[in-house]
Amino acid sequence: MSNTTESDSAAAHPIVRPVPQPTPATAGFWASGADGVLRIGHCNECGAYTHPPLPRCRVCRSADVDAAAVSGRGVVLGFTVNHQQWLPDFPPPYVVAIVALAEDDGARLTTNIVHCAAEDVYVGMPVRVLFERCGPETEEIYLPLFEPDPDRLGEKVSLPEPRELGSALRPMASVSKFEDRVALTGVGQSRVGRRLLVDPLSLTVEACQRAVEDAGLTLDEIDGLSTYPGRSGPPGMSEGGIVPLTEALQLHPTWINAVGDTPGQAGAIIAAMLAVASGLCRHVLCFHTSWESSHSALVRSGRYAAESGRAIGMMAERAPFGAMSAANWIAMQASHYFHRYGADRSMLAAIAVNSRANAMRNPEAVYRDPLTVDDYFAARMVSTPFGLYDCDVPMDGAIAVIVSAVETAADRPRPPVLVDAVGTQVLERLSWDQDTFTHEPQTQGPSRHLWTRTSLTHDDVDLALLYDGFTFNAVSWLEGLGFCEAGGAAEFIAGGKGIALDGRLPVNPHGGQLSAGRLHGFGHVREAILQLRGEGGERQVRDARVAVVTTGGGAPGCAILLRRN
Repeated sequence: MSNTTESDSAAAHPIVRPVPQPTPATAGFWASGADGVLRIGHCNECGAYTHPPLPRCRVCRSADVDAAAVSGRGVVLGFTVNHQQWLPDFPPPYVVAIVALAEDDGARLTTNIVHCAAEDVYVGMPVRVLFERCGPETEEIYLPLFEPDPDRLGEKVSLPEPRELGSALRPMASVSKFEDRVALTGVGQSRVGRRLLVDPLSLTVEACQRAVEDAGLTLDEIDGLSTYPGRSGPPGMSEGGIVPLTEALQLHPTWINAVGDTPGQAGAIIAAMLAVASGLCRHVLCFHTSWESSHSALVRSGRYAAESGRAIGMMAERAPFGAMSAANWIAMQASHYFHRYGADRSMLAAIAVNSRANAMRNPEAVYRDPLTVDDYFAARMVSTPFGLYDCDVPMDGAIAVIVSAVETAADRPRPPVLVDAVGTQVLERLSWDQDTFTHEPQTQGPSRHLWTRTSLTHDDVDLALLYDGFTFNAVSWLEGLGFCEAGGAAEFIAGGKGIALDGRLPVNPHGGQLSAGRLHGFGHVREAILQLRGEGGERQVRDARVAVVTTGGGAPGCAILLRRN
């Protein structure tokens, strides 16, 4: 499959696809193409279709759900032309798309568009299903691919409108706010860099010791530990969790937390706030370590065994189609955004160039060389519309943050940073492809929830630390938080002037993940603390009193409003 036809590509470059692992829930779906008919979960009570397979209807929650045959016709909601070689036997370029089924646009499939030149694929394109057998002959596994529908060529197909989310937004559960009972009193960062090739636990220890010292505490005073994602994360995203750090520093916590399913990566910090506010702890050490850069280098050199086997979990729905990276998944939403609102890559270029300009003022940033708009457009494509400078930088490093009881803040050597509000509510389906498609998933809920827990407004915010695994993520957070209307980011960004250090809303003064390096949002929290303490150096935002921080790159996200005491 490429920008020619599937058969031409297969002859020149035989494709070996990752094989999905059928489960009791999904086996029927993967086998449904044996007779050339696509079958999707269908509710016999309300008539809604649901994908991926679930034991209850997504609309009415009925248990009367079974697999029903559908026409196999659909429409392209978003797509990307992937140019990156993610898999050794799946040669690019190829088109990955989200297709909404004709029977119900709330049931969608991640797939490939085949038998069509890549440049001819467009949002709103009518398509029909065909099947490719995958895996061993002893198993019935058929992958649903899609091709242009010759019976509907030129037909204007309607696209689903953004879903109304406000009715599900919850008010404060109590007039008492746990945020008022905590303060951020210390922060530390380890060595950072590309391919440091050191023990990741040593980076964790460096960051944690520096945070404890920054807070004027001793290790014996640390009575809680919280980390993301713990031992459950993929290789390169953790030092191993609570156990190795507890052993390394001989700590004695009364409470621990280490999970991947949390409101954004900074959900580990919010969990610590809850533990402190409840009276269970007084000083919680929160930490995150990344060594993705070294891990990738070790795998390429053969010194570290790469994972192998069937595609499982959410990757079962993506890996067989070569959609191996969030670059692919979020790029499809960006393409839909461009189609709906008329924006283009110049908006993304402004974000990338601004990040680099900020990083040049940050001596700790991984990339500090000048970057121009021309450089941005000249760079190689990764997954349209994302090029090299739209993507964040894998790196090695660790960040630690101390969450303390607010009554202890006066005893700390540095000015405490107070927590005004957090936003954590889930308003959308926890899915990359099944809900509103105008933004990165899981940005709307936390953004709207944040403003229900504070008397502050957008006008009070002096700077924003927005999760930027990709340039489009920052667009989604800007609009989700309400700094501009849906589709209004290009005008707000104003070619970079609106988000510059001296703009109406400075964004990511440290360079963000795009230039400072990927520390999965913990770097954003650290920068907010430094800015509110007036320790930003050359990149300091003038008179910074209130900062908003967001984390979560498609996983459940969170938003945190911080303020200077």
